[in-house]
Amino acid sequence: MKVLDTTGDAMALFGGEASPVITQLLREAAACYEQTPRAEAILWSAQAIDPRCLPVYFSLYKFYFYKARLEDAEKVAQKGLDMAAELGGFSADWTTLSANSAPWHDEGPQHFYLFTLKALAFMRLRLGKFAESHALINKMEELDPADTVGYSVIRAVLLANVSAYY
Repeated sequence: MKVLDTTGDAMALFGGEASPVITQLLREAAACYEQTPRAEAILWSAQAIDPRCLPVYFSLYKFYFYKARLEDAEKVAQKGLDMAAELGGFSADWTTLSANSAPWHDEGPQHFYLFTLKALAFMRLRLGKFAESHALINKMEELDPADTVGYSVIRAVLLANVSAYY
């Protein structure tokens, strides 16, 4: 059984703190993970209550990913990128970003943005969108040369998949 962990350190690492109401909703969604419609409704309720809460986007895209609903995960990840960019004051269009667009090594929306780019690269890899995945990884290398979010793991999986595919 897969467990959707949306509490504790994940909050701080993947989008910051959530209000007590949102934290409780995320816990409820995790507790009923096997009841897909109920868990999904709870997660979307959390998003409706606080659309600026990045941990909700993290929880939603992880939920969809674990449920093998990759297209839904991809859409939510994009919404999370858009919100992180709005909160961080930089462009949501990752293709236009540079190392100087934001303080990428600070915690906050920019860290969530980098981590979500990594997740999006993995989703696109799993969807067979190898070129898009590779482009995202190249951008992360530019924004985060120290690889603080671990995109090199996705790069290795991508290279193994591309080699096996061709």
